[in-house]
Amino acid sequence: MRDGVVEVISAGKGVINFQVNRELLAEKVLEPFGKGEDDKYGLSSDLLTSLKRGTTLVEYSSPNIAKKFHAGHLRSTIIGNFVANLKESLGNSVVRMNYLGDWGMQFGLLGAGFEKFGSAEKLKENPLHHLFEVYVRVNKEAEQDEALKHAARDFFRQLEQHDDEAVSLWRQFREISVQEYRDIYKRLGVHFDVYSGESFHRDQAQEVVRQLQNRGLLKTSEKGTGILDLSPEGDPSNVCTVLRSDGTTLYITRDVAAAINRKEKYSFDEMIYVTDKSQANHFSQLFQILGAMGHPWADRCRHLPFGLVQGMKTRTGDVVFLEDVLDEARARMLHNMSQSHTTKELEDPEDTAEKVGICALIVQDFKGPLLSDYKFDWVRMLQAQGDTGVFLQYTHARLCSLLRTNKGVDEGEFNPSLLREVTSTNVLQHLLRYDEVLLQASQDLQPKHLVNFLLKLSHFIASAHRDLPVKGSPPDVAQARLRLFRGACSVLATGMRILGVTPVQKM
Repeated sequence: MRDGVVEVISAGKGVINFQVNRELLAEKVLEPFGKGEDDKYGLSSDLLTSLKRGTTLVEYSSPNIAKKFHAGHLRSTIIGNFVANLKESLGNSVVRMNYLGDWGMQFGLLGAGFEKFGSAEKLKENPLHHLFEVYVRVNKEAEQDEALKHAARDFFRQLEQHDDEAVSLWRQFREISVQEYRDIYKRLGVHFDVYSGESFHRDQAQEVVRQLQNRGLLKTSEKGTGILDLSPEGDPSNVCTVLRSDGTTLYITRDVAAAINRKEKYSFDEMIYVTDKSQANHFSQLFQILGAMGHPWADRCRHLPFGLVQGMKTRTGDVVFLEDVLDEARARMLHNMSQSHTTKELEDPEDTAEKVGICALIVQDFKGPLLSDYKFDWVRMLQAQGDTGVFLQYTHARLCSLLRTNKGVDEGEFNPSLLREVTSTNVLQHLLRYDEVLLQASQDLQPKHLVNFLLKLSHFIASAHRDLPVKGSPPDVAQARLRLFRGACSVLATGMRILGVTPVQKM
């Protein structure tokens, strides 16, 4: 039967149609936007009350010290940032952690390599670039030179034994790297609450080994390494090495120690690791070891894997560093803006190009399932038309301009009966789905749901701009339409921020 929500019920061939009360729809959807609660829209929905709130620790980005920030780290950084933003917006307390690869045999190689090929002068001039050169050279030479391999093992053993000279060099490399990474994160609009690293857990890793021995889980292989058999049937493919024959620990041993330390320190309710899919087996073993050690929270740890980016190149050839990708995105966007007849004069065109370029990078990355590899395409990514980050920024900027031009017109009560056009209803019905999209994203941690929602909203807004003019309309009609545009603008901005995108303009 009909009620206040359903206006008309009609039967068709094998279907029943319900027509919603459009006036009530407009009133309820746009109500929060007149009360200064624009950025809270959809978040207090009954649909989201079932979600468990608590402390979420997200580990993401995690580059290796003494190596330039590779373009391959881009995915971990932006996906982890999205997960952290989403969890925070849904009411969780979030710990954003960057777990640096700042320990292990790679440092043995770098230490031995620097002693042989390093230059204090070059380290001063271009610190991370020189360390990268040394690392590439020592890796290449170590393939043929047994003495260099031996020197690398010796250097890492000195590190594990807290040798002053080795630790001093390691600390210098770490500080150089972190400073350069911070500059990149600033450009991406990414921040971390904690910079941690494998080195923080080197002593705790030895305690993990002792606990594994006490539980009877640690066995010694024929080669003298410490191993764990994680398979109930003794499947040799699921044997995990946690200790080298010389007594030094491995990446997984330090990961076990790190997980235990984090649980003690942050009392997290869930921990999410964001890395590429090649590490799936590592995390499967990590969670199994934690479970075998008697930690019931092991099943609240989760690996969010992602695929690889293919064909990410700049004009100068193969891309190595993320800095080059960001510079290229900004340069290409500046060029596109200078060629466009619709680009207005901007106070800071470089800053605008940077924000739009990064938005384009993120949207291209987030449009499909995270697990899929995808082909990087500069031209398609930076198009102003179609489903791109440029289109999102353009739509939001256009709405901001409209609201600024008509400042104050949409204040006070508005008449929802003046928003009965199909174009209005399309926008309203789409806004109504925002909480469903947030729920879906919170369950599988896939940004594609939010990206596709925002892109579709932008298409509906483009139609509304065309069909619902504000200028020249009667004051009450202009007021109602502006309230609709305010609601759409607000949801667009909030959604973009969850994705990790900075809107170019403010309302």
